[in-house]
Amino acid sequence: MILGKNFSNLKVILVEPNGPLNVGSVARLCSNFEVDELRIVAPKCDIFSLEARKMALKGQKFLKHCKVFDDLQKAIFDCDLVLASCGRIDVNKDSFFVSSEDIFDWTLSFKKINNLAIIFGREDSGLTNNELLLANKTFNIPTSQDNPSLNLSHAVSIALYELNKSSKRNFDQELKVFNLASSKQIHDSFLEIEELLLKVGYLLKHTSKAKITKFKNFILRSNTSMHEINVLRGIVHQINWFLNNSKRN
Repeated sequence: MILGKNFSNLKVILVEPNGPLNVGSVARLCSNFEVDELRIVAPKCDIFSLEARKMALKGQKFLKHCKVFDDLQKAIFDCDLVLASCGRIDVNKDSFFVSSEDIFDWTLSFKKINNLAIIFGREDSGLTNNELLLANKTFNIPTSQDNPSLNLSHAVSIALYELNKSSKRNFDQELKVFNLASSKQIHDSFLEIEELLLKVGYLLKHTSKAKITKFKNFILRSNTSMHEINVLRGIVHQINWFLNNSKRN
């Protein structure tokens, strides 16, 4: 596989693409870099159109067999690590990594990732803040500050090239075993945490999302392990059990 032995499955995910030419171009890139699967969330164009198929060339199979989802959460349900591309420079204030090169070097520092997903947003507006929070990490492709947004297929090509380039480097350090909490584990945990904090009065309905987002950003930047997120969920479950049982006494 061109992207090395660290990944057994690499999935490129497009969110609400509105241009069939871009979709076709991305399918072609999936073939160029031997991506495992193309996934598309709520497409706003005919992804099987003649225009898309013409642009795909040898990537026709990625169009034919692409999986279509109605929301992003469903598209990443089976992924161990989820990365999201973001063209908005200001988002980097809360991001652990700045450049695509940095994040892919970090990704390649693990022995093996069973399912890696890279998400790309809408051509005109990218990914929403809530969608970015579904990713373990966000990355930015450095461009001119006056014109930071890249064409969708261009962004995909640079990201796949950077990932491929990183996989060819020889890392001096011993490769780590991958045990990060998955995007789904973190998302599900924070649904439970928010519900608990609303119940005990720490959060208010109208401000809960903003406060939970800050906490979630902290967890994402901390490279939280599966064990650590399970401990956190265990604490939440135990508090809920106590609250529910104390009411009966």
